[in-house]
Amino acid sequence: MAQYDVIVIGSGPGGYVAAIRCAQLGLKTACVEGRSTLGGTCLNIGCIPSKALLHASHQLHEAEHNFAKMGLKGKTPSVDWKQMLAYKDDVIGQNTKGIEFLFKKNKIDWLKGWGSIPAAGKVKVGDEVHEAKNIIVASGSEPTTLPGVEIDEKVVVTSTGALELGKIPKKMVVIGAGVIGLELGSVYSRLGTEVQVIEFLDTVTPGMDAEVRKTFQRILGKQGLSFTLGAAVQKVDATKTKAKVTYKLRKDESEHVIDADVVLVSTGRKPYTDGLGLEALGVAMSERGQIKTDDQWHTNVPGIYAIGDAIDGPMLAHKAEDEGMACAEVIAGKHGHVNYGVIPSVIYTHPEVAAVGLTEDELKEQGRAYKVGKFSFMGNGRAKANFAADGFVKILADKETDRILGAHVIGPMAGDLIHEICVAMEFGASAEDLALTCHAHPTYSEAVREAALACGDGAIHA
Repeated sequence: MAQYDVIVIGSGPGGYVAAIRCAQLGLKTACVEGRSTLGGTCLNIGCIPSKALLHASHQLHEAEHNFAKMGLKGKTPSVDWKQMLAYKDDVIGQNTKGIEFLFKKNKIDWLKGWGSIPAAGKVKVGDEVHEAKNIIVASGSEPTTLPGVEIDEKVVVTSTGALELGKIPKKMVVIGAGVIGLELGSVYSRLGTEVQVIEFLDTVTPGMDAEVRKTFQRILGKQGLSFTLGAAVQKVDATKTKAKVTYKLRKDESEHVIDADVVLVSTGRKPYTDGLGLEALGVAMSERGQIKTDDQWHTNVPGIYAIGDAIDGPMLAHKAEDEGMACAEVIAGKHGHVNYGVIPSVIYTHPEVAAVGLTEDELKEQGRAYKVGKFSFMGNGRAKANFAADGFVKILADKETDRILGAHVIGPMAGDLIHEICVAMEFGASAEDLALTCHAHPTYSEAVREAALACGDGAIHA
């Protein structure tokens, strides 16, 4: 029986980062993973492969729409789907092998197999039982579906199946206008698929800034995606090669049927805790199936911690990573820190969408006095040169103190631009602090400075 200071269950972004940080802090550490590769959903069938396909399909879009404008003339590239998937798989391989290297470097034992917790302080993997003073559950999440919708990962797929389709479909129906649905819908739309998105609510990307949502839907519509909002999917009837999607419009209860070659179900995710034995141990769970923890990631059972998608909060890889590092530091007797008010979210379409902090709707609900600084990428020289002038930066600041309360960006490299605002918010900076900071020219980041200036006397280039 092996004995460890810490055993982490799950090697996704939360789990492998927690394991590495534990090892760095001098704790004898092991990580349990049942997949044949490390990295969890994100590296194997999520964030990383989807970004590879987004990148490849964006290059095709640029060749089809913008190359000739720049004097780059010639035959538009054709799509070799098998080669594109091979490129995607190579990217996955490089990343998962990188985690293996980091485990070896930090002397972390990989316990291969699916783990369970037969008792506090014990982790069973296969037929072996290992002892651990501390256990971190980082088991992640899995896709949800709807009643009447059966997943086969061939015709009716989750993101997993959508990343390895046998061929590019002629028509795809996406159920759910959230991050995953819009990213993968964008991939296939660029590759020539007719994409129709069906969303239960009356807006895309619920929870994001209202102005961003409106602009985002308009831009995606121009790119070829069509939207049916306020629609409740009733069922999906699938054969080996086709599917029929039945939905009702909520406004009048009228029923409609549409055909598709592939149906992508992107209706969210739920914690994956099956088989861990948590119920028998008496670990407290929420009604939504999340593991309950305190502000130091302890469960109600001594020695058992939980992080990432398995607990409350946004299901984001970087949130899990932050919790993984912080939880490791708590176990090592240090102070773990996660500022949940400054966790950015990003949609990796083109243009990208990014947000941090509060929205205008949330500020209104709280009755807070605020001001808005906004700047369009149409006024940004770099964006115009790169055919990327759609979108804007919006900064929300306290009306009296000028402290930044939130920011919302739709435009080029939004997922990178948001982070200078995250750093500013982490330090409690004002919009004026950003406005007084010199930004290199010509860069997209100048749009952030201009939005900060617009919180004061006004942007220069607006």
